[in-house]
This record gives sequence, structure tokens and C-alpha cells, in this order.
Amino acid sequence: MRVLVATAVPVERDAVAQAFDGASREVPLPAASLARLGPFADGPVYDLLAAGVGPALAAASTAGALTAAALHGTPYDLVVSAGIGGGFLPDAPPVTLVVADEITAADLGAETDATDGPDGTPEGFLPVTDLGFGTVTHLPPAALVRRAAEATGARTGTVLTVSTVTGTARRAAVLRARHPRALAEAMEGFGVAEAAAAHRTPVLEIRAVSNPVGPRDRAAWRIGDALAALTGAFGKLAPVLESWNPHDDRTDRD
Repeated sequence: MRVLVATAVPVERDAVAQAFDGASREVPLPAASLARLGPFADGPVYDLLAAGVGPALAAASTAGALTAAALHGTPYDLVVSAGIGGGFLPDAPPVTLVVADEITAADLGAETDATDGPDGTPEGFLPVTDLGFGTVTHLPPAALVRRAAEATGARTGTVLTVSTVTGTARRAAVLRARHPRALAEAMEGFGVAEAAAAHRTPVLEIRAVSNPVGPRDRAAWRIGDALAALTGAFGKLAPVLESWNPHDDRTDRD
């Protein structure tokens, strides 16, 4: 089993690495480098990539790592987008773990002059799919999502990818109205998922909530606790990833 874990920044990558025994070694890539853990005695290899902030850079970095692995004849079996993020209250307060059953680009589309905001203000929006092209949602393997959530105690729901972090209660309400199943928002998941889809590789997203989605009250953020929760989650998640069989998800769909 070969797993690529893509985080935004090194501190998230390091939080994931702390879940595993043994030191990592650096594997250089043309535009980045991987921290490689393994192969372990039972075979798995984890490559940890600090892919950068935002969906575009995350997609480019992840695609580069996937391409390099394929060219070396060692393609990945799974890509995991991981890190901290904002949680929608009251369902995902700080330190909640969220596993995405839908990875959705929240702001990929076009504004309209329709009046559908929660307070009657113009908040019309058409996703890019309604414009006749592209995609806005990737679906991780259902059986893997279920088992990951059971192992880690995470909630499952939509994780939104945004290019601008939400900073007002009004914007949080608009997003939740458009995406009623949304539990968290971050900036990289959809980009990672796009790269994985281009390589026909399954994708999973897991987030540890560091702050509520809405007004930016930095004094109330729990980044350290969220990073610790991410470490703990990967300690429980690793056996699930290593025993997962893509056939299980094909059977679920059938």
C-alpha cells in the first residue's frame, strides 16, 4: 500500500508524521520534496507532502508527486488530503474530526443577481457544473469513509474548499445554506482531489477543526489542539488505510 498524504503547510505534515514510529527521509521532487515513512514491516509506504496553501498550488504539487511516482513505476494507491480547518457550528466545534464524504469547491462558478441570501440580500451563485462544464464535487470511496470515521470517531459530511477563508457570520450562513451538509471548510481538498482524479487514484479528506467558520477570533483558535487531534487520528487511521481494499467500495456501489 502506497499512500500520498498532502497537507497545506509543514506543521500539518509534521503532525501526521508524529503518528508513525521511525524517522522520515527526504525524497526530492522537481518542485517539492516528500517526507517518506516506510516501507514498514508489513509493507506500507507513506509519503507526506506539504503541498502549499490554496487549491491551485495544492493541485499542482499533488499532481507533480503523483506523476513522479507513476514515472518511477510506483504509483500511489490512495491520496489523502489532511490538515486543520474551520468547522461549521454547532455540528463541528473546535477539535472535532471530520472525514469528507463529499469534497466540494464552494466558490467555483459564477455570481448572479438572484436574491437568495439568508437575509434577503443578493447572493445568487451558479456552480461551474450549472454553466455546462467542469466538476465541483469529488466523492471519496464510501466504504473507506465509513471505516475511517468509525476508527477515528470523526463526523462525516461535506468538506468545502474555498479560495478565501470565511471571516463573517453572514458568509458562513450563506455557505451553509448552499451546502446544508457542510461540516468544515479548508483551502486544499478539492485541488488535491482534482489531481488524484486525473491519475484515477482514490482520494480521502480528513480535517481537524481548529476554529469555527465565521468571524476570525484568533484568540479562540485551538490550532495546537487540532494538530494533536490530527496526529491521534492518523494513529487510528493507518490500519484502516492499510487494510482497505478498493473492491469493497465497488461492492458497496453495486
